[in-house]
Amino acid sequence: MSADYLISSLPSVSFDSQPPVTKEYFFSAVETQLSQSDALAVKSVFSGTYSSHPLAKKWFDLETQLRNAMATERAKRIEKDPSKWTKPAEGLSVFWTGKIAEAFNEKNPAQREKLLDQVFFAAAEELTPVTSPLSAAAAFTYAVRLKIAIKRASFNEAQGNEVFDKLTAAASPEAVLKE
Repeated sequence: MSADYLISSLPSVSFDSQPPVTKEYFFSAVETQLSQSDALAVKSVFSGTYSSHPLAKKWFDLETQLRNAMATERAKRIEKDPSKWTKPAEGLSVFWTGKIAEAFNEKNPAQREKLLDQVFFAAAEELTPVTSPLSAAAAFTYAVRLKIAIKRASFNEAQGNEVFDKLTAAASPEAVLKE
């Protein structure tokens, strides 16, 4: 089992470009090159299911901090206490919390979503030690980034317009009067 082979053989994931591999291809590569424990934890990071693996836990704590920062920004907008929507997490990253706050300054919701995804994409780098760029830890970073790339590639303007039309139709005066 060779993490350095795995990481060096995977094509790089770039933000806002097509995912270079499928989820299935990535999982297959992870299963053959990492220990069973690491492979299961990488899959849990990708799927968002809890794992007690130290690197998975590190990501879940950081992700929780990012989501808490998002909840706080949303709560500010409606002048509510954010504690109702936040969850406990180990640590506090003021840098990433600030990046989330910056993203919420964007008025365009689509652009804001892109900025938020960029924060998560960049924050995933914290899983890979600078001194071990080809370690199993890099597979965790790759999993987060691949998940974001797959999500962003699934966006479709026509589908977005269809959702927008449904939402605005539901909020139209005619729809409100029918209720």
